Amino acid sequence: MDWGMKNRLSKIIRPETGRTVMLAVDHGYFLGPTTGLQSPGKTVEPLIPYADTLMLTRGVLRSCVDAATNIPIVLRVSGGTSILGNLADEGTTVSMKDALRLNVAGVALSIFVGSELERKTLLALADLVNEAEEFGVPVLAVTAVGKDMVRDARYLGLACRIAAELGAHLVKTYYCDDFEKVVRNCPVPVVIAGGKKIPEKEAIELSYNAVTRGAVGVDMGRNIFQSDNPVSMIRTVREIVHKDLKPAQAWDMFTTLAHENKEKAFA
Repeated sequence: MDWGMKNRLSKIIRPETGRTVMLAVDHGYFLGPTTGLQSPGKTVEPLIPYADTLMLTRGVLRSCVDAATNIPIVLRVSGGTSILGNLADEGTTVSMKDALRLNVAGVALSIFVGSELERKTLLALADLVNEAEEFGVPVLAVTAVGKDMVRDARYLGLACRIAAELGAHLVKTYYCDDFEKVVRNCPVPVVIAGGKKIPEKEAIELSYNAVTRGAVGVDMGRNIFQSDNPVSMIRTVREIVHKDLKPAQAWDMFTTLAHENKEKAFA
């Protein structure tokens, strides 16, 4: 692994803890103006100080994030489908040259293991890795799951291992029972997806369970920006990821911060 690749990876995963808090705000590429991301710039601005990495599309990066912002970018480079169509029928939407012009720390692409378009998405990942290796850019493989696919250790473990075998430098997947098996059988770092919005207390427990069972961090979106208290939520998740804050203490932290923010709002 060359210096450039190591340097970019060190921007995604903090060397001092070996973990990362990734803020995912790329949902609009297939969901459109989803709740909480109608105005991406306003959503992202107060959260950036507490994120290690920002995951988003080039359109939102260029139009909604101040170029002076000092945060590593993992750029979504796959798309071309919407929630109305076949999500697995994605293609690569951003060239590596454009990604480099945007000064990214990494690029991300979804794979759909078990779908009818499995081969297409896996070969797209392999092609992206080939191109990214030329420029020393890490690739994050996102293990997307179809409506009829079970999110269990066997299936997610299969998807993660295939992604790693094809050369992905990091893998994003879902938390599941026997998550340790997924991590143990994947030779590259694993981050967990937050998934659909769940109650804050459950998202806190999810984050803790994931990192204590081997994940290097979270790539969380809706469970942060759709929270009634997004800043309180990301600050709490950060303490869990980087300092192993236990769920009970994390919940106390979240409720305290949320109460303080409410008092400020009415002051």
